[in-house]
Amino acid sequence: MKTINETDIKNKVVLVRVDYNVPMDGGKITENLRIRASIPTLELLREKGAKKIILISHLGRPEGRDEKLSLKPVAEELKKLISGAYFVNEVSGEKVESAVKALKDGEILLLENLRFFDGEEGNSDEFIKNIIDATGAEIFIQDGFAVLHRAHASTDAVKNFLPVYAGLLVEKEVKNLEKILKNPAGPVLLIIGGAKVEDKEPLIEKFLDKADQIAVGGKIAADGYKASNKKIYVAEDFDENAKGDKLDIGPVSTTKFAGFITDAKTIIWNGLLGYAEDPAYATASTIVAEMMGEKPDAETIICGGDTTGFVENLMKEHENLNYSLVSTGGGAALEFLLGKELPGIKAIRS
Repeated sequence: MKTINETDIKNKVVLVRVDYNVPMDGGKITENLRIRASIPTLELLREKGAKKIILISHLGRPEGRDEKLSLKPVAEELKKLISGAYFVNEVSGEKVESAVKALKDGEILLLENLRFFDGEEGNSDEFIKNIIDATGAEIFIQDGFAVLHRAHASTDAVKNFLPVYAGLLVEKEVKNLEKILKNPAGPVLLIIGGAKVEDKEPLIEKFLDKADQIAVGGKIAADGYKASNKKIYVAEDFDENAKGDKLDIGPVSTTKFAGFITDAKTIIWNGLLGYAEDPAYATASTIVAEMMGEKPDAETIICGGDTTGFVENLMKEHENLNYSLVSTGGGAALEFLLGKELPGIKAIRS
């Protein structure tokens, strides 16, 4: 895979696909993980002498232009994390041309939400070419790992017009996930939670040959998931509310999970083990997260949006927690682990 360190960026205008699809509440960003995850690539571009850095991203699922999903608040957050960052509320045309022209060397311009325009999800050559023409981009850096499973203009069609290289975030995600698939250190433990069996079964099947142990909790276990394979342990007891709803795995199951973690050298966790939005039912997920984060001798991978969000919040409270990878890509990470070809990665390798 061609990476950012394999190309000469000095004095070039660089177009970067980032993933700034951050959670919002009332127009305010509630978690800036994905913005922070882009900073190392932006800093490296400056170190390598990029003339101008143009960022493109999406936010949410707008149907046409929707100011509630404008990237302007994201630009304000970005300015707190790196100097010399600006915003323009278009993706092409004279307004963008003027904003790019006004940039000084090494400065950053974030364009408006790509999904305000049909051309993005339509994988339109014309749409991405208009962006390239307006910005004067000479090189494309793909650093939006979470969207690489989508064949969109900013992940696929862009390869028809610019050389494509992986940014540091994409490189880190791919290297860690490839290691899990190709050469994991054993024993290998897969922890599965969440609510939808249909989403989890393919991952369980994929890892039956790779994993030494698969531990299943969450709502799928509470709803009666059954497994005949001796490698698969399904939670056997649960913490319940007054109505009898099973909202977390119980102490016996949590102890079993803890034992599996103690023995493992590679741990992949996807899906919360309980209704963790309520702290009363976040016990098992907290124990698993803390044990994984305090295990420096193991390769530890966290993936899935709810799981990574939970772990990120926990890391704010406990600075000693460290993981090999807290993936920014929910669906992309899962499809990668399932061995599927991601259009965005194919574009980098083309």
